[in-house]
Amino acid sequence: MGNVVIDVMLKPEILDPQGQAVNGALPRLGFDQFTDVRQGKRFLLTVDGEVTDEVLEAARKAAETLLSNPVIEDVVSVRAEQDVDASRAEQDEKDPGR
Repeated sequence: MGNVVIDVMLKPEILDPQGQAVNGALPRLGFDQFTDVRQGKRFLLTVDGEVTDEVLEAARKAAETLLSNPVIEDVVSVRAEQDVDASRAEQDEKDPGR
């Protein structure tokens, strides 16, 4: 199985109240290294088999037509990601005492 990860963010000119709220809370909790926070959303699409260029193109089209609102959001990335569960199983087989 393969995964496609799609990240969608509000356009920079769009007010981000959730990001502003988190940005205000971080220093109060001792996290003063950060100067700005923008919130977005992530989609994980799973496919049977390998993630091909054709699958990535279909995911890109889905992101632009269904998963984002092009008036206020940008699709910032569409990428293949290794199946985390399969990767863990592989690692466990290589190093069962881990």
